[in-house]
Amino acid sequence: MCGRFTLRTPPAVLVEHFRVNSLPQFGPRYNIAPTQQVGVVRHAQPEQREFVWMRWGLVPHWGKDLSIGSQLINARSETAATKPAFRDCLNRRRCLIVADGFYEWKKVGRQKQPYLIRLKEGGPFAFAGLWDRWGKDEERIESCTILTTSANELLCELHDRMPVIFGPADYQRWLDPAVTNGAELQPLLDAYPADDLVVEPVSQRLNHVANDDPGVLEPPPPLLFE
Repeated sequence: MCGRFTLRTPPAVLVEHFRVNSLPQFGPRYNIAPTQQVGVVRHAQPEQREFVWMRWGLVPHWGKDLSIGSQLINARSETAATKPAFRDCLNRRRCLIVADGFYEWKKVGRQKQPYLIRLKEGGPFAFAGLWDRWGKDEERIESCTILTTSANELLCELHDRMPVIFGPADYQRWLDPAVTNGAELQPLLDAYPADDLVVEPVSQRLNHVANDDPGVLEPPPPLLFE
């Protein structure tokens, strides 16, 4: 699964990487959590991409209220094409959720130790995402979910699932509006190669959502691993 992630890459770099016209200025994020606003790239008319902010946790357009979103922060890629909350989104509302790292936890002794997973060469990437638009009375919300797949050999010691990660070569295919049967894109939804990722232990300060600062990336005390 994916329950926290990072976006520390400067907006100017993201503009070039994702080939969008512009991005709003924003500071680095070290501890992005569900229900918060996340950066999303999606197809826009005409043949362009746009960057928008969305709430993390998909609220289907038919949902009664926003509370369902906290249960839909992730979607299993293997079954998204058949689940009512995701199947129409997979066909028509796919997106790239912008990130440059994500976290997973492992039990070490009596504690749960968080780890940062990032690209070995560093830099931004995208989670495969789905989005929807929900409205009630005057309220309008756009929200998204991260697709997951079976963990690769590096991450399976932490969790049996991992987010679907895309590099630039996959972006256009995933966003292509001409593809209206999302099941055709299943070959894209494999685990990212283990050799291209790095896993690093980080501070347990990450466990508190309010801690959104560089300190969460500091390594834990050595005694934790003795």
